[in-house]
Parts: sequence; structure tokens; C-alpha cells
Amino acid sequence: MSLLRIKEASLAFGLAPLLDKAELVIEPQERISLIGRNGAGKSTLLKVISGMLQPDEGEVMRATGLKVAYLPQEVPSEDAETVFDVVADGLGEVGDWLKEYEKLIHAGEEADLEKLERLQHKIEANDGWLLRQKVESALQRLHIPQDTTMGELSGGWKRRVFLARALVQDPNLLLLDEPTNHLDIEMIQWLEDELLQFRGGVLFISHDRMFIDRIATRIIELDRGKLSSWPAPYEAYLEKKEQQLAAEEKEWERFDKKLAEEEVWIRQGIKARRTRNEGRVRALKSLREERKQRRERVGQVNLRIGEDQSSGKIIADFANVSFSYGSKKIIDNLTWTMLRQDRVGLIGPNGCGKSTFIKLVLGELEADEGKIKRGTKQQVAYFDQMRSQIDLEATVWDNVAKGKDFISLNDREVHVAGYLRDFLFPPERLRTPAKALSGGEVNRLLLAKLFTQPANILVLDEPTNDLDMDTLDLLEELLGSFQGSIILVSHDRTFIDNVVTSSLVFEGQGKVVEYAGGYSDWLLQRPEESSFSQEKVSKDAASKGKTAKADAKKTPGDSAEVKGAVSGQKKKLSYKHQRELDELPSQVEELENALAVLQEEVSAPEFYEQSHELVAEKLALLESREKELEQLMERWLELEDMQG
Repeated sequence: MSLLRIKEASLAFGLAPLLDKAELVIEPQERISLIGRNGAGKSTLLKVISGMLQPDEGEVMRATGLKVAYLPQEVPSEDAETVFDVVADGLGEVGDWLKEYEKLIHAGEEADLEKLERLQHKIEANDGWLLRQKVESALQRLHIPQDTTMGELSGGWKRRVFLARALVQDPNLLLLDEPTNHLDIEMIQWLEDELLQFRGGVLFISHDRMFIDRIATRIIELDRGKLSSWPAPYEAYLEKKEQQLAAEEKEWERFDKKLAEEEVWIRQGIKARRTRNEGRVRALKSLREERKQRRERVGQVNLRIGEDQSSGKIIADFANVSFSYGSKKIIDNLTWTMLRQDRVGLIGPNGCGKSTFIKLVLGELEADEGKIKRGTKQQVAYFDQMRSQIDLEATVWDNVAKGKDFISLNDREVHVAGYLRDFLFPPERLRTPAKALSGGEVNRLLLAKLFTQPANILVLDEPTNDLDMDTLDLLEELLGSFQGSIILVSHDRTFIDNVVTSSLVFEGQGKVVEYAGGYSDWLLQRPEESSFSQEKVSKDAASKGKTAKADAKKTPGDSAEVKGAVSGQKKKLSYKHQRELDELPSQVEELENALAVLQEEVSAPEFYEQSHELVAEKLALLESREKELEQLMERWLELEDMQG
């Protein structure tokens, strides 16, 4: 028996319906990938299936006793709760009893023994101990102590916890909205393994093509309000879809020709009007109405890069380079050369030091040990996943052209409206402030702004976030024709495979190894024991503080300059100064944790959809915290200088 059936469902929030007499059937144990252009209504469809929204017309028929678990795109904020409490929430009333029981047994002598005994009886009578084992088993698979609070976890680890909560419910149908968002490659692999072991049905939205290929048993596309089913893998869908669009175009050509002929006939002279039959007139009216109802596909992005003169032959030459943040070794004795037209992918878990490595390449940081030689004639265009280059108060037009009507692109003057139309910004959106754009629109705007800059080196930090598959494919084609050099950070494994010619893999403890080709090539070449996933996963590894340090300011006292300055016996600080120095590491770590939370909020797709006041407040707070951290670092360096 089918888990769920949608029959002729329609739903609209504006002029064009998101669902237009849509039909869908989900069978037990199916794993369905839901794809479609940005704004097509995919998230809305998940909410209809979960029961959070009701269609305007049509039916949603669910199997008797169907249990649906829904994981939204952005995980809820429950920072004060422990991971045990969050996962136990999935068990309903029994979960509440288990949470209360956990609190009481950890209360020691202050515990209410009578209440504890009543809870034990209730839990026992409802198979609660068995359910508690399920929670503990889920947490063991996460490798997180159950008393860890959610506030200590990064966005990726929070997503793991909420997935565990969904799974302990034993749902028949699991709904996942962009489950790979903010996950590094290791976490995506963990998610894939969990879903492959899950025995229920799965419907998920994702733009990660390798994730789709590994998980999906079929593909459902939402296009202009209609749902259509396609075979997996993704390449098979592309082939069939291309055939279907070609057939649709031919059919429309025949239709338009017929309509044009009938329009000519109806406009003929008096003699023709006397002899025309009313059936043909009614048929023409029907053709006009059908043409009026036709929904064209959303246009494709047309990407172009403003290329500069060639850079020097060498982009960067590392000779025995080492770099650390405090006691954390980021790079250990790396010798590596990047030449003109190289395309290098950086692969590793969140917090391993990929952003730090980029700063070393660009000269924003210097090595602790070894030498870095940088080339000449370098013009760098930097795609920052934090979107800091976008002025939220400025319009789409002004962000790209700063009030001008024309921009220069490859020695050619291009009108701003025409250029932005290539990035799917219609005329009515050009005067829209950037703060009112969706996540996908902000990313397209950032690409549009980036590609106006003459560049021979592209540094792309997570450029694929919030981009639909059509735009991803076009971006890949553009990068393939780019004559300069590329450094790419991405967790989209297919995108890495299709863009880079070599990969630097951060394997832990400062070990960085170069492999030919992309992600799939690395999997084939690496020694069996070599994998960044081997690093011990623990509460500390999961915490934001640890992952954030890779991108924080350089820890004073560990730089080559400071080490070289230290000679002979250290001076003894006063008690006050020594105490201040001892407390600085914990203060820095606390501030880094707070910064990591803010940075994650700012990088979320929905951040810029909030009110202007809230966005401005958060950005001001982020800037304030960064300055505070800088002052702490300077004080740390000052105290160490005083020490000798």
C-alpha cells in the first residue's frame, strides 16, 4: 500500500501557482529526490506532505497510521538543551518522562525520590527503557556525550542531532529539506550511510548531485507547478529531461504555427468572414486561451567573467611551510607549487584550515616556518561565502555598477540591465535593496559583481550555496573556459570533480597532501589508512570553538616573529599580569565561540530575508565581537612581550 498519494493538488501564494493540479505517489522504502529551480515551491510541497500546509484544491491521502518526520532547511535554535533532551523529544510523552528522569538522577541528594519512583513506573509501563536505549544508541552513532548542550555544537552537528531525533520516532516517511546544508564532506558521508540504513520512505530536497546519486531510487521534478517522475541517477534524468524539453519545444512550435494561421484567417476580409464557420471560431478562442495559460520555463543564467592579462607563471610556491593556531597544527612542513591555469580544490572537514590556507596563498598571513613565494601580475576575484562584498542597503543595480548605466566587460561596454538579466534579475528587481533578496538571489548578485572585476585568479569559497542545478551546471561550464587560475573550497563533490585539476586534502594534524584530479580521484588514489575522517570525533571536535579557531586571528606567541624574539630566560610577570595572561586563552576561546555562532547566522540563506533593523544589528554585533577579539589578541601579544 502507498504511503502517500497527492491528487490534483493546487496551491498559490501569488500569481503563478506553486502547485498546479500536481500528482504524486510515494511507496514504502522509496528514496525520492525532489528537484526544481529556486522558488519552484519544493519546500512548500514538503510542508503540504507533512500537514503543515493545506492545498487550496485537491487531496493529500495518507496511509492509516502514517508517521511523518520533517527536518527543515534551518534547524531550530535550542541551544540550552542537551543532545539527549533534543533526541528524546522525538518520543513524545515518553520522551518527556525520560528527560525528567535524567534530570532527577543527576540531581543527587536533592532529587525527589517519590517523583523518581513514579516516573520509573510510568516509563516501565510504556516500554520507556527500550525507547531510552534507542536514544542512547542514536547518540552513540553521533559520537557525542549525551550531556553536551546544543549551544556547544556547530550547525552541521546540530543537523545530525535533529536527524537522530527524527529517526528515533520510527517514521514511515522522512522529509528532508536541504539536509547537506552546512555539512562538510565527512558529515555528508555519515548522513548518506544513515539514510541507506533507514527502512522507511525518504523524500529529500538537495542540489548535491553525488548525494542524489548515492541515495535516490528515483527523481521527482517540480516544474511550473507540475510534478513529474524520472529515473535515477541524475545523469539519466538529465538525458530524459533534455529529450522531453526538445519534444515540448517542437510541440509548442506546431501549436504556435497553428495559432498564427488561425489568427490570419480570422483577420481576412468580409468575404472570408461571411464563409467562416463558428466551430473554427470557437477553436481559435480555445487556442488563444491555451496559449495564455502556458507557463514558460524560467530563463537560464548566462555567466561571463571579466578576464585580465595573464598572471606570472607561479601563483604560489610553498617551501617547507608550517603554520599553527596555538597548539593546533594547521599545516606541517608543506612543499607545494601552484602554477598559472592550475585549478586547485581544497578538501577537508569544517575547521581544518582551508580558509587559513587561502590567506597564506594570498599573502594575508605569513608562515610560522618555511618560505612562501608569490607570483607577479596577480588580479584576484574572491567569492566570500560570508557575502561581505554585498552592500545590503544598496540596490541590485548599485551593487554591480555603483550608479553607472554601463559596465566594462572584456573591453566591451555592456548595459547594466542587460548584464543583470543574464543573472536572472528582471527589470523590476534591479532597484530592490540587496537586503530584500533571497539566499539564491544574493549568491547570483555576488557572482554578477565578482565577474565584472578583471581577474586572472578566482578564489571561490562555497560558491554553490543556494544555487539550483541549472545554474551550477552553467557555473561549471564558465569555470571550465576560464583562462586563469582557480582555488576552490566546496562540499559539493560533483562540482569539485568537474572543476579542479588537482586537490589538496587536509588529512589532520597538519598533514596536507596533493592528489591529481578531484574528489573522486582522491578516493581512488589515497592510501587505505589516509583519510581526514580518521580524526577522533569528540565533544571537543564537534564544538564551535574548535572549528572556529581555524579562521580566527593568529594566536600571539606562536608566530615565527615572536618565537625568534624569545631568547634566554623569560621574565617573571607581576601576579596581576600573570593572572591576566592565564585567563586570556579561555576568554579568547569564549569569544571565538560567540563569533562562530554569529558567523553561522550571517552565512545562513535566510539571514538577509529578516528585517533591515535585525540584519544591521547582527552585523554590527559581529563587527564589535571581531574588534574585541583583535584587542584581546593584541593584549596577549603585549603580555608575552613583557614576559621576555
